[in-house]
Amino acid sequence: MTRIGNVLYGTDDMAAAVAFYRDGLGLEVRFQDGERFAALDGGGTTFALAAPEEQVAAGPVVSFKVDDVAATTERLTAAGAELVRGPEDGPHEIRAVLRDPAGNPFVVYASRGA
Repeated sequence: MTRIGNVLYGTDDMAAAVAFYRDGLGLEVRFQDGERFAALDGGGTTFALAAPEEQVAAGPVVSFKVDDVAATTERLTAAGAELVRGPEDGPHEIRAVLRDPAGNPFVVYASRGA
């Protein structure tokens, strides 16, 4: 089953971004990987913050959690998506970065072992 797993925003200052969304909006921090990545509870969809080395595109990016990244990537490229990067092992998941036929970037990912 595919679902929106997260919406990813880039940041150059992880501590300040976490503090802003945690303290300003009251989003609970679910997970943080130092200055690299943070996942906050967005009420059903994770709101993720990524340092420059984890940013997959300029601007916000929606990530879809899927069962099989390779098969989904193949299906999407056959349907007109452009593969930008991957599938590859990320620090916590397997992921691929694509652009839809209109050029919008998005990510498909699966937890390791899922």
